[in-house]
Amino acid sequence: MAMELDHDCPDCGGEQTFYRAASTTMHLGEKVKWHCPNCDYGFVQISDNGTVVDSSVDA
Repeated sequence: MAMELDHDCPDCGGEQTFYRAASTTMHLGEKVKWHCPNCDYGFVQISDNGTVVDSSVDA
């Protein structure tokens, strides 16, 4: 269970180290909320069996 994640932050511009704000297990898999410590930007990832859905990715 990682507590930090390097990820692009659209508000700060560039890669930042995000911190795990919360997590829970649901029927879809593990839901993790990540937050940038430099601004208010956050996103959610839901992962199950190697498949990851990332709310920060544009469709």
